[in-house]
Amino acid sequence: MAKESGLGDGLFVQGFDLSGDIQQVNQIGSPRAVIDVTGIDKKAYERIYGIRDGVIDMTTHFNTAVGQQFPTLKQIPDTDTHVMYRHGTTLGNPAAALVAKRTSFEMTRSNEGAVTFAVNAQANAYGLEWGVQLTAGKRTDTTGTNGTSVDQTTASTSFGWQAYLQVFAVTGTSVTVKIQDSADNSSWADLSGAAFTAATTAGVQRIQAASATATVRRYVRVVSSGTFTNAQFAVMFNRNSAAVTF
Repeated sequence: MAKESGLGDGLFVQGFDLSGDIQQVNQIGSPRAVIDVTGIDKKAYERIYGIRDGVIDMTTHFNTAVGQQFPTLKQIPDTDTHVMYRHGTTLGNPAAALVAKRTSFEMTRSNEGAVTFAVNAQANAYGLEWGVQLTAGKRTDTTGTNGTSVDQTTASTSFGWQAYLQVFAVTGTSVTVKIQDSADNSSWADLSGAAFTAATTAGVQRIQAASATATVRRYVRVVSSGTFTNAQFAVMFNRNSAAVTF
């Protein structure tokens, strides 16, 4: 794969596209705690992995417009915040998502007059998850639509999956977004448990396979249905390549 820049990347927070207000993403990480299990008969440390974590840090520009940086981030909620980073807007490109507690909203004013805010989001319960974009950045449907598929190259895996949905807008009654898989990119079936709750307005959801051994076939796609004239959303999907527990 060729080297790539971060031009055209984006960042979504709790159903808002804040990409135009993000000066830079300082860190996207999934640190792992290590536990010292060194026996007294050893001459060097022995360690095993402990709790998985995750973090997304960003620096934002000051924007007071409705739905932009300041109105969206000024309150630090007690509830979870969903943060999704996308690399470019190509279907199947990498994406990272986090169910997080936001811990800071710190303002800095430079000598030149620029006002920026430091925002920190730390994982809650699941750690940082890397996956692929099942929508090309944000997708807009005006009626129920079968999305274009993403080829995951390997025939299938049996280690479960996780998926994130960010809904930015819904005009109409509701939209239901679900994920389907296929072995041949022709015959499709609903991926078991991979239907998000019907969305009536902007919001976020995370779902995961009911079983850690759930099978996902080679091709996956996003399907929308419902009564709506406009639905704008983004989906990130992670097909596990090894056993994962939460």
